[in-house]
Amino acid sequence: MTEVQIATFLRRALRVARSEIAALAALLIVTLGVMTFVEVADDATEADGQAFDMAVLTWLQPAPGNARGPWWLEEAAADLTSLGGISVLTLFALIAIIFLIMQRKRLSALILVVGLAGGVALSEGLKSVFGRARPPADYQAVETINASFPSGHALLSTVFYLTLGVMLTRAFRQRRFKAFALGWALTIALLIGLTRVYLGAHWASDVIAGWCAGAAWAMALWLISYAVERRQAARLSGLHDDPSPR
Repeated sequence: MTEVQIATFLRRALRVARSEIAALAALLIVTLGVMTFVEVADDATEADGQAFDMAVLTWLQPAPGNARGPWWLEEAAADLTSLGGISVLTLFALIAIIFLIMQRKRLSALILVVGLAGGVALSEGLKSVFGRARPPADYQAVETINASFPSGHALLSTVFYLTLGVMLTRAFRQRRFKAFALGWALTIALLIGLTRVYLGAHWASDVIAGWCAGAAWAMALWLISYAVERRQAARLSGLHDDPSPR
């Protein structure tokens, strides 16, 4: 291979890498999410992992039922944690789905439905497999109804808000708007997870595992939608999103 051919190959490879950077990033998140989930799940059953969870919980609540910080912080945490509840997420999802259908974004609407429904199934399935007990009842400032690992609030909020954030990035051309939309989506998911530990509803490892599983599931769905869009782009047939009005 001559120098000219090598230079041509490298230019083409760089061009492909630039055009597919989003897909590569999503694939990386899926891989890291699955690997980290497996590692956290393994640690959660060992003495070191359980000691870490207990240390975090007792630092946040020096006395059971008395969360660290001013009185209003616990009230704020209780309000924020509800943003990851299935009722609130279902309401927000319905609003988003109706809006997407009105905008003729049928593929995005379907991805949101599959994402949330699949997230619920994934959360409940993993909980039944691991069957981990919640933190002691004395630490719990909110009601809990099922197994602890992984955190359903962390998983579902990551799926929903991350998926919505990625969709919003496609609506803007300016990078600062894309970063703002994705940044706030991640911030909301992170805050919801943190409130679950602060309120004694979950161990820290439950929340970390929920974030990882939720991010992996959301990005896997995005990769599927990306592949479908690429396939349909040439003929504009089948299930796809119509271009946004300018």
